[in-house]
Amino acid sequence: MIAIGCDHGGFEIKEKIRIYLENNHIIFKDFGTNGTASVDYPEFAKKVSESVSSGESKFGILICGTGIGVSIAANKIKGIRAALCHNVHYAQMAKKHNDANILCLGGREITDKEAIDIVNAFLNTKFESGRHEKRISQISELEKM
Repeated sequence: MIAIGCDHGGFEIKEKIRIYLENNHIIFKDFGTNGTASVDYPEFAKKVSESVSSGESKFGILICGTGIGVSIAANKIKGIRAALCHNVHYAQMAKKHNDANILCLGGREITDKEAIDIVNAFLNTKFESGRHEKRISQISELEKM
């Protein structure tokens, strides 16, 4: 399952992603928000991140105006490797080299088509493992500090 969430700045893109997931029969849980009224992004970053961290969801997608706020908030949750991706290449590298488990997007920074292309790349790219496993372990060690 994919966990998705956003604040008001990411709502419109989240709705496009939600339709994309539905049309492609990808199971997801929408943690909100459900409109353009101003809300605080940490609440939604926490819900999505906890779903991924607990294993309820395999991956997460978070969207705010720039993607910066949700990425900072998500990375505070143990076991989360959230990556702010502005294009397909970033999404592929976030998965290949960093085994990112949450994709963060800037709803005011990319087009609907770019968002769908980035989500598609993120969901369909595999972690390369190998030399990257050591680095992922080192990231996990940082959580203990």
